[in-house]
Amino acid sequence: MACGPEGLYTATEYDLSVMSDEILRQSVEAGRPPVAWLRAVGAPLVLLGAGALQAAGALPLAFAPRLRRRLQERLFRATTRTLLRLLRAEVRVSGPLPEPPFLLVTNHLSYVDVVVLASRLPARFVAKAEVRRWPLLGPICRGFGTIFIDRSDRRDIPRVLAEIERALGRGEGVILFPEGTSSAGESVLPFRSPLLALPARLGRPVHAAALRYDPPSVAWWGERSLAPHLLDLFRLRRIEATVDFAPEPVIDENRKRLAARLREVVGELKGE
Repeated sequence: MACGPEGLYTATEYDLSVMSDEILRQSVEAGRPPVAWLRAVGAPLVLLGAGALQAAGALPLAFAPRLRRRLQERLFRATTRTLLRLLRAEVRVSGPLPEPPFLLVTNHLSYVDVVVLASRLPARFVAKAEVRRWPLLGPICRGFGTIFIDRSDRRDIPRVLAEIERALGRGEGVILFPEGTSSAGESVLPFRSPLLALPARLGRPVHAAALRYDPPSVAWWGERSLAPHLLDLFRLRRIEATVDFAPEPVIDENRKRLAARLREVVGELKGE
């Protein structure tokens, strides 16, 4: 599930029927049970079920926003945990988890990051605006309260900062991926500072975490298309995700200095 964060893939890559046929063909030719094919079918079914539950609760809870947010958080967590079980993924956590309301930054390795973090934290994610138009995932991300940003237009930053501030004011958690793109995870990329202007101005603490995967091939980055990576992901026998939370949040009134300090903390958590 790729609600997050600054994803790079396009809607045309979501031809799940073609992907499922290819997995089944390769499994049959290799004489293997079509476990990957079953996962390829199961994942969209889980997302469709989540979308149906979202739609069913939208109207009855329209006049109870707090209750609606709580139920959305529980549904989001249940959805992501179901996806992790489908992928045979185990999540290991160290360090203190932040309590809402919080602002959390972490390194960005894959679309799997959103699934892992949402399975452990009640939070909204910041994602690029294109995600809103993706089939299946777009409506689900909207329903789970994703904050979309148009990265091609710096004039959109004040609106996004205001939305983040409102979310924090309602007692919600917000997760940012300040690298702005995914990487292989060999090192932490420089953190972009515009969305850190809010905590810098308000003197709010910013929490930090570092993500790692075993095997490292879970990372999805560069020019690789989504579909082949998903094929490989569905074939993995197991996935171990590690999330290390920093013991203390960072406070700084200068957004660029705050970004640099947070990057340093994440690097230390990764052992750089």
